[in-house]
Amino acid sequence: MSSSGPVSSVVDAITLEDVLLSFRACAPVFNALGDRYRQDIVMLLAQDERLNVSQIAERMPLSRPAISHHLKVLMQAKLIELERVSRENFYSLTLDSALADLRRLVDQAEVSCT
Repeated sequence: MSSSGPVSSVVDAITLEDVLLSFRACAPVFNALGDRYRQDIVMLLAQDERLNVSQIAERMPLSRPAISHHLKVLMQAKLIELERVSRENFYSLTLDSALADLRRLVDQAEVSCT
């Protein structure tokens, strides 16, 4: 079933390979958010905007090294960013890149996989 017009030609150009590449781009986000403690950290940062490891540790049943590991995974997934202030590292949410990747995946999958 072929459509006409400039929008449909872009839609027709999306392949299953494109969808697969988008899945792969989203894999770090899926991995990061697949852990309940990382979900909890994301929610803490959503509430407080910016926290250091000690502040997170006060609110979670995890050791500082465990929290640092979870923060590293969240950073690798581009869900949070680090800001160094004096000798402290502060973490905050940066969801724009991850959300853009997820939207692209959903859009491509809707077109190519339905």
